[in-house]
Amino acid sequence: MNAGNANGAGLGFGLGLRPEHYEAIFEQPPRVDWFEALTENYMVDGGRPLYWLERVRSHYPIVFHGVSLSIGSTAPLDLEYLRQLKSLVQRFEPRWISDHLCWTGVAGKNLHDLLPLPYTEEALAHVAARVRRVQDFLGRRILIENVSSYLEYRHSRLTEWEFLAALCERADCELLLDVNNLYVNSRNHGFDPLVFLDAIQPARVRQIHLAGHSQDGELLIDTHDHPVCDPVWTLYAEALRRCGPVATMIERDDHIPPLAELVAELDRARALAASALRARAA
Repeated sequence: MNAGNANGAGLGFGLGLRPEHYEAIFEQPPRVDWFEALTENYMVDGGRPLYWLERVRSHYPIVFHGVSLSIGSTAPLDLEYLRQLKSLVQRFEPRWISDHLCWTGVAGKNLHDLLPLPYTEEALAHVAARVRRVQDFLGRRILIENVSSYLEYRHSRLTEWEFLAALCERADCELLLDVNNLYVNSRNHGFDPLVFLDAIQPARVRQIHLAGHSQDGELLIDTHDHPVCDPVWTLYAEALRRCGPVATMIERDDHIPPLAELVAELDRARALAASALRARAA
């Protein structure tokens, strides 16, 4: 099974590929090492999205990031979705593919949200089996991302970090560590994010997401519409001190600024990473 480079360290620092930036990428090539494409945006027969993805792919490495795999659902895996994904992967040859540890609908209805799972042994066995089936179908490992959440299940018996660590081992998959989601959950559910980081096997962390969030009273909401905040930057540095160099990108899905502004934010990630890795080496 295709595993790629350990930790994805060779890719460096990337951005989410957004239509607002298609032309700017080629008007003045930015200091960006790679782009992450939202898979479902390119599951089409033709047109502008595929034209631009072809252009970007000819100049930069890309990875695919999905929101519709619904790996935690009790509904059967969507084989038509997987066939379309496999076709897209064969055409564009991304460095890797990722999706979320969540379920997204019920009874054939997509709720268009990333809904959390109960952290139980039963759910763990169920999800691990589904991840293995997806990986067998695609012929490569996938990355599973930790999601933000705003509720907890009474019958959970594992912590989020215990569930994720066990899932990576049982399914032999890798982890997309979303540091903003980790921070949001640590605040919403009252746990120490460093305990989470200590539980994750560094070799399983292939990619890191950084993003901004909003606050509604005491609740933090993962909205991807703000710059990365200082506590998330601090947590990012702690993650790198534990995991070593990991491919890192910034997500922005609303209030999208000019490309140059996101590149400047990405430069901050570069600088923090260099400092954290020097501290790790020392």
